[in-house]
Amino acid sequence: MSNKKFFMIKIAAIVALGGFLLGFDASVISGVVKFIEPEFNLSKLQLGWAVSSITLTAAIGMLIAGPMSDKYGRRRILKIAAILFTVSAVGSALAGTFFWLIVFRMIGGFAVGAALIIAPMYIAEVAPPEKRGQLVSFNQLNIVLGISIAFFTNYLILKWGNSDADWAKSIGLGKWNWRWMLGLEALPAIIYYVGLFIVPRSPRWLMVQNQKEEALAVMNKIVDEKNAISQINEVEKSISEDAKKEKAKVSDLFKKSMRKVIVIGLVVGVFQQLVGINAVLFYAPMIFEQTGIGTDASFIQAALVGLTNLAFTIIAILAIDKLGRKPLLIIGMAGIAICLFLLSYGFNNATYSLSKDAIAKLPKEINKTQIATLKDKVFDNDLDFKAAITNALGEENALKYEASIVTASAKMDTILILIGIIGFVGAFAMSIGPVMWVLFSELFPNKIRGIAISFVGLANIAVSFLVQLLFPWELAKLGNAGTFLLFGIFSVIGFVFIWVKVPETKGKSLEELEEMLVN
Repeated sequence: MSNKKFFMIKIAAIVALGGFLLGFDASVISGVVKFIEPEFNLSKLQLGWAVSSITLTAAIGMLIAGPMSDKYGRRRILKIAAILFTVSAVGSALAGTFFWLIVFRMIGGFAVGAALIIAPMYIAEVAPPEKRGQLVSFNQLNIVLGISIAFFTNYLILKWGNSDADWAKSIGLGKWNWRWMLGLEALPAIIYYVGLFIVPRSPRWLMVQNQKEEALAVMNKIVDEKNAISQINEVEKSISEDAKKEKAKVSDLFKKSMRKVIVIGLVVGVFQQLVGINAVLFYAPMIFEQTGIGTDASFIQAALVGLTNLAFTIIAILAIDKLGRKPLLIIGMAGIAICLFLLSYGFNNATYSLSKDAIAKLPKEINKTQIATLKDKVFDNDLDFKAAITNALGEENALKYEASIVTASAKMDTILILIGIIGFVGAFAMSIGPVMWVLFSELFPNKIRGIAISFVGLANIAVSFLVQLLFPWELAKLGNAGTFLLFGIFSVIGFVFIWVKVPETKGKSLEELEEMLVN
């Protein structure tokens, strides 16, 4: 491997660590919700707020990070993001109240929004044209890897915390398990901050700042001198031409000629979240516990969800330019719908019953006399059973011990549920998950692409926020079967829209697509 190629891979890997932190920060909460709900005595909406609050500030971070990076540079904003990731991790781990937990989670949200926009932007500006696709995709892989590692570290902390190891007891791994889950993120965040000092400033940003000499020096580290001069001259020409053009306005999005592509972008962006992917990713251990497999097994299966997400994202990256965007979307959305209906069917056929032996094995803190009123009663849905637990133990104790009681009483086809969730995550990861962002980069005309992607991206984040916020409430009001049935109905609507309205963009230039889609 040449020194220039090694240098390019090295700086892309460092910058893409922002994607890793983004994925880790967003999904680490999946292991935390089980513990903070009883500790802070949270309602279902408050629990949803603990998960979704990060998405709210991520949207704000997206809006301000772009303009700030234009003014202060990509690298400087990524350094600030690394600091915010660190502050968020440490502050969340030490939070003494629910209020401060939310405050520090929201601080992390600003870093998530900045990393989501700036990391791929920097890589695209530095990478040679022939390697740009692979290197930018590296950031997406890091996001998925961060999600997977968060599931895995949550499981390890839980496992070691429940062990008799002296070192685990000495650091309170069992007593403060959820705090360690959140605080662990500080380590890669600090590494990220230090690593960014190795990363040079973006050559395109340097050209905008009239620092051509430094920009050329950076490009010389990536490509040979001839190509470096050629690329810098192209950037200089592009900047000069852009200065002459009339700037795009938000009002341009609502012109009649833009109606078709905006509607396609909005619907695809909204349905990417309405199928419930972030509910499954961010509440995976909670969902698996509803099957009765126990806490340890639920965390193991959540880690399996992360690995599935990673594997099928790689498949999508390898297949998207061969099969095309629309075939992947159609296959994936069909798979998503089938798996969601499978989950609804599996949970709908579940029964809940506490035998004498099951009651005897419940945690000793549970009042056995009170819970004995449910002995041998059979409930055919989770809503009635949870209501009976609340009547027997009272609201506070029911909230605290619900997971243990459900684990002891649930009888369902756990393999069917596992297949449904793994299949759902795999179908999403190979289709609408990554393909949506590719479509966004291709659908919109060059002049307003940045504004248009921000517009539909914000709609996507807004729906993601609502899905995460409302999921615990949906489980409490609609039950497991009803919630997944609702997601399944949304996926069918999305499938029909994609089949009928979404064009194939593979193999067409951006100019050809503009002529085809914009009247």
